[in-house]
Amino acid sequence: MNDKFKEIADRVGLGIRHNGIVLTKDVDAAEAFEQFAQTIVRECVGVVEGGNFLHDQAPTAMLAKECSGAIKRHFGLTQ
Repeated sequence: MNDKFKEIADRVGLGIRHNGIVLTKDVDAAEAFEQFAQTIVRECVGVVEGGNFLHDQAPTAMLAKECSGAIKRHFGLTQ
């Protein structure tokens, strides 16, 4: 699993093991998974909002491509 995902999972109390996922903190499983998803979304938004490619002159298609590329790079995904 991607190191970034492992870091986020650990932060919210989910432990990634070779045979599945375990709770590592005294948290509700559904709440931990929701926090995991919300954290990923917040980080993605942060990547897009903090991008140095944002400017008024960019066509929508180019902006979308740049944003998705930035998010993929942030999480270590190939394009």
